[in-house]
Amino acid sequence: MADALEGPDGPGVDDDSVVLDAKGLRALAHPVRVQLVGLLRKYGPSTATRLAERLGVNSGTASYHLRQLGAAGFVEEDTERGNARERWWRSVHRTTWFNDPELAEREPEAALAYQQSVAAIYTLRTQQALNDLQTMPRAWRNTFDMSDWALRLTPDEAGALYRELAEVVARYRRDAPETAASAPEGAERVALITQMLPELDASVTSSLASRPRACGPRASRPQDEDGSTTS
Repeated sequence: MADALEGPDGPGVDDDSVVLDAKGLRALAHPVRVQLVGLLRKYGPSTATRLAERLGVNSGTASYHLRQLGAAGFVEEDTERGNARERWWRSVHRTTWFNDPELAEREPEAALAYQQSVAAIYTLRTQQALNDLQTMPRAWRNTFDMSDWALRLTPDEAGALYRELAEVVARYRRDAPETAASAPEGAERVALITQMLPELDASVTSSLASRPRACGPRASRPQDEDGSTTS
């Protein structure tokens, strides 16, 4: 999730990003915390009460996890908005990078919990987009796409493919609450999710197995128009 997870060797880690260390990984090894960081990045500063309403948890739970995230440096108080009665929080970073294989080996449980939380959020966002699809303007319905291609690559080739995709994505406008007003008319938030999934136990069962193929359905869209995968 650009909002939650980015892979290795991307377009570059900037000052607005955080690279997970052991402490940070352990702090994010909880689905509620991953969601809280994502909401603050997506919508901007908020209170524990408002965030709790979005997540369907009580405000005490949200407050506890926000404090834990604050201690780990992922969020901070927004003192310009807060007052004695209402505490506001904001995200410290725009993106999170988890690109240290040795860290994943040292902290296997935390790494798995974090990655499972990210995967669950991706699934939820896809379902939400599907639920909203029929009420979207036709122009946006026509951009919705879910496709997958089976490739047979070496590790080096898979890494090169990721870097090429990251370079393409980097050419497009990033989304942030504070920059939404300056975007061109008609621009909306589009979440692009990429997944590179090694399937090491897959065997060649026919001459077609090594050929790239489009397997995923293109949901509710004309066949003569291209689209983008949406989170």
